[in-house]
Amino acid sequence: MRLTVRSAVICAALGSFMPMQLIAQAESPSPLSVIEWLDKPAPLAQLPRAPARKQTKPKANAEPAVASTGTAPQITTQSLNAAPRQNVGLAPVAMTGMQPDLWSGSDIDVLSRRISDLPELELPAGNALLFTLMVAEAAAPPAGDHAQAMLTLARVEKLMELGAVDPALALIEQAGASTSAELFDLWAALTLLVGTEDTACGALSRALYLSQDIGLRIFCAARNGDWDTASLTYGSAKALSLLPRQTLDVLDRFLNPDLFEDAAPLPAPRKIDPLTFRLFETIGEPLPTGPLPRTYAVADLRDIAGWKSQLEAAERLTRAGALPDNRLLGLYTDRKPAASGGIWDRVRAVQRFDTALSTGSADAVTKTLPDAWREMRQNALEVSFASAFQERLAQIPLTGTAAQIQTRIGLLSPEYESVSFREDAMRQLGADAPLLRAVAQGDLDIGNFGTAPTAPLQRAIYDAFSAPQPNADWIQMAKDQRLGEALIATLDALHDGARGDSLALRQALGTLRSLGLEDMARRAALQILLLDRNT
Repeated sequence: MRLTVRSAVICAALGSFMPMQLIAQAESPSPLSVIEWLDKPAPLAQLPRAPARKQTKPKANAEPAVASTGTAPQITTQSLNAAPRQNVGLAPVAMTGMQPDLWSGSDIDVLSRRISDLPELELPAGNALLFTLMVAEAAAPPAGDHAQAMLTLARVEKLMELGAVDPALALIEQAGASTSAELFDLWAALTLLVGTEDTACGALSRALYLSQDIGLRIFCAARNGDWDTASLTYGSAKALSLLPRQTLDVLDRFLNPDLFEDAAPLPAPRKIDPLTFRLFETIGEPLPTGPLPRTYAVADLRDIAGWKSQLEAAERLTRAGALPDNRLLGLYTDRKPAASGGIWDRVRAVQRFDTALSTGSADAVTKTLPDAWREMRQNALEVSFASAFQERLAQIPLTGTAAQIQTRIGLLSPEYESVSFREDAMRQLGADAPLLRAVAQGDLDIGNFGTAPTAPLQRAIYDAFSAPQPNADWIQMAKDQRLGEALIATLDALHDGARGDSLALRQALGTLRSLGLEDMARRAALQILLLDRNT
């Protein structure tokens, strides 16, 4: 499978997003799933063989075979010189542990709708699994090239919603967007967001049939230096009202900058799209990304943006799992804040804590950790903070409140299981310790646990780990080569469960465990218990 340069770079960085247990399970000889069919295919010699057909001479007066139905069979056609259909994805099976047939049995329309309708997940563990699904190397349902295009569109749009623009761009380029009329407009939108629109405009100039977007044609004609075509197309679009008024206004200023040197700035558009966003930036009136969808935050990660804008954009993207934890830490420690209040207090708290860790002084860490942790909790960045600092923090012996925070950070990090075996650390958590320890170790023995919790969510988690009851429909989906669809449904239920639906939580965790995603189930349960975001 041939990857673009951007795809190769994204693939190299995907380890930052992949759930660690998925990678470990893929490399380990132990089975990925508790369901036999998922990981123990029967040897070829054991498969039933059709009995040999006895050769007989046809009877003299035998009638020719006739069809049992008059319904026309479904026929898939493909050009003889067409390239064979390939799997599309940035993360191979060795990295995700998921086979390429995870979408193969799904109806493409139902699948696309499920992906699109999935609500914004609030648990980092849920976002990690969703990201893995969207970038996993996979084949589309066997319904021709249209199905592959529809699945690619659904995956790329969901990645854009998360703010993962670079992986989305790499994925759609791998699917052949530069020559596909179905994918081209979305590809062009992504290039506009990252500033590589000349590539898309070059492809459009060679094949105008790729896009029917008049605004994009005008923009690309101008970018390619064909101002006469751009002006003529703009005049036709204006005369025939082919574009909204706000798009015509900003295109007019883009094409005729000399006429608007002293004009007042245009009002912010009510409806935004990547082309309009890029045009406002081009005419010198960039739009703030704070009020815009998360997708546009990636524009503020460029060096041309101010430090405050970069910080705010990085926090938004990190919360959604679209940015590696170390990238945010690097921005926090990039320079000294020159102001106070808001995000500057957070930057200052993290810098002081980072400095204290570097000294190795328990007293210094004890003084700075509570402030840094409070700032992270107030901005839903606890898991990112834990992933970035756990390894260094674990080396310093702490007591009191700082020790309790240290243990919580450890349980929210990838090292949660080893932390749970430290009895002195777990005692810091008081009455919550038994359930947290049992979940972290995946060993909830009812006989040794004691009285079951009475709070609804705690009881749902207890039940999911002591006697899991997966959703039978989702398990059947997985058996029918609809594993991806089953996991989308499970993530939907996990979202409801984290918000207080105990039945949905019990089924979601039980299904994850039955499908072999034990690490994902444990991390999700620990985050629900420790983050307290179900209000």
